Amino acid sequence: QVQLVESGGGLVQAGGSLRLSCAASGRTFSNYAMGWFRQAPGKEREFVAAIGGSTYYADTYADTVKGRFTISRDNAKNTVYLQMNSLKPEDTAVYYCGRGRGIGAGTIVASYDYWGQGTQVTVSS
Repeated sequence: QVQLVESGGGLVQAGGSLRLSCAASGRTFSNYAMGWFRQAPGKEREFVAAIGGSTYYADTYADTVKGRFTISRDNAKNTVYLQMNSLKPEDTAVYYCGRGRGIGAGTIVASYDYWGQGTQVTVSS
């Protein structure tokens, strides 16, 4: 059983930064893509960023966060990160990390089979 635990969320003013972390259990972490999604109240879960299980696959970002957010992973620590800069009020949501079903970085919810419990990010104007 794979467990994912997010941390790092909080309240920040517009223009500020946060770094989210997602710690994963399991010995084959490096073989799988990892992704970040977010869900605002009343909205569906949407893709934010993904990183492949191999450097062969380029990182992928939603257009709304491209240039502001950076995804990275430390396979030695079984952890994936999301560095969020220049935050905007519309970035407010619960952020979830997911483990991909394979090595490639997918952009849809169905591409992921395990999810964390989420961490709240609130950006004030």
